[in-house]
Amino acid sequence: MAEAPANGELESYSLVELAVTRLRREILSGRSEPGERLVEEQLTRRLGISRAPLREALRLLGQQGLVEHVPRRGARVATLSDRDVTELYAVRDMLERHAVEQALPLRSPAGLDRLRAALARMRVAAAADDRLEVANAHRSFHVGLVGLADNGQLTAIYESILVKLQLYMAINLRREAEHTHADDGVHRHERLLEAVTSGDRDTVLAVLAGHGARSYL
Repeated sequence: MAEAPANGELESYSLVELAVTRLRREILSGRSEPGERLVEEQLTRRLGISRAPLREALRLLGQQGLVEHVPRRGARVATLSDRDVTELYAVRDMLERHAVEQALPLRSPAGLDRLRAALARMRVAAAADDRLEVANAHRSFHVGLVGLADNGQLTAIYESILVKLQLYMAINLRREAEHTHADDGVHRHERLLEAVTSGDRDTVLAVLAGHGARSYL
């Protein structure tokens, strides 16, 4: 008797996860433009789900800063002003510097494994010219960098900042592809990993200062 509701809840949760994954990828890849309306009727047909899991997915995407809910107008892809982006970069810079100052010198080299794995993903994505996966690996690398400080709350806040910045980066995804090579980002992160491996705080902070994180401004 108790299994049916549990199975129903599991199925509903799976549909929410499916919708979150699909919509998040579309937004962060630039296929859905900032400010674009997210029409429930269209999304339920395209995703093959009912309104209830779709609305929960949109709520969760709203918590991630990727979707905005406008009174009497429904949901839309989130937008960022120039001031928003400038402020987000300022917060990002502050959190990165604090994490580096707390983490270095490293107490264990095991913390470098996530950085190496993210860099390997970045190389593969760059070779395949998969700009979205390059951006995802970039985010994973920097979250791993901040994670070296071993402060879960700091890492969670930092990751939420990066997701919002990737939304802004998606706006310029096509333009950026016309003027730079995907390998450029790989080389920047190789230099940053080398600096972190050295264990010298001043060296890492200097590399971060010239890392090119603001190339989208």
